[in-house]
Amino acid sequence: LGDITGWLIRWSQGDGAALERLMPAVYDDLCRRAAACLRRERQDHTLDTSALVHEAFLRLVDQQRYSWRNRAQFLAIAARMMRRVLVDHARRHNATKRGNGFEWVGIDEALNVPAPNQIPVLVLDDVIGRLEKLDRRLAQLVELRTFGGCTLEESAEVLQVSESTAKREWRTVK
Repeated sequence: LGDITGWLIRWSQGDGAALERLMPAVYDDLCRRAAACLRRERQDHTLDTSALVHEAFLRLVDQQRYSWRNRAQFLAIAARMMRRVLVDHARRHNATKRGNGFEWVGIDEALNVPAPNQIPVLVLDDVIGRLEKLDRRLAQLVELRTFGGCTLEESAEVLQVSESTAKREWRTVK
């Protein structure tokens, strides 16, 4: 973990070689988090884990304004980028629909509906946006857990609160 923080700091200072060392070090972790994120999506989703990670990482690379401090901060920003990628993708997908948002589907497709605990990404994004107006930290907790695949321990680290506070707030949000 020390290497990752060091590479992040060097990258934020303009060291391109640090970015080349960072990517392989965080790639598997980002893939694991992206896979968790995509498990909540519809089964016919056209983004796969690699595409989500690559698109999010491209957006991360464009974040010149960040002064990277540590791995936790990186995970928080990665979660935000994955959220943006999925929301943008969902908006493009919905924009292609005709018939006022309704789409004719075959009976086989109609039977392949998401489980009740699967919240559409645009609905989740809207809920997080509204929650952010009420309590920014709770909104960030939801973003970390749902889009970043962070554990409660990792979320607590990012939010700089105790793990018990993160657990209590997660119960409140749920």
